[in-house]
Amino acid sequence: MSVQAHLGELAAKHKALEAELEDAMSHPATSDAEIAELKRKKLRIKDEMTKLSGQRTH
Repeated sequence: MSVQAHLGELAAKHKALEAELEDAMSHPATSDAEIAELKRKKLRIKDEMTKLSGQRTH
């Protein structure tokens, strides 16, 4: 898989997590731990995207 394709896949996952996070935050039954876990997953994806973007420019 090319770096560009991988970045596209990660961007799609990031967007899906963003939607899931917004949905979770709108429901009072969602625990703080669940919200924190979604935020951690989103951040890991963002970090990986940043890392891959840096590799692509070299």
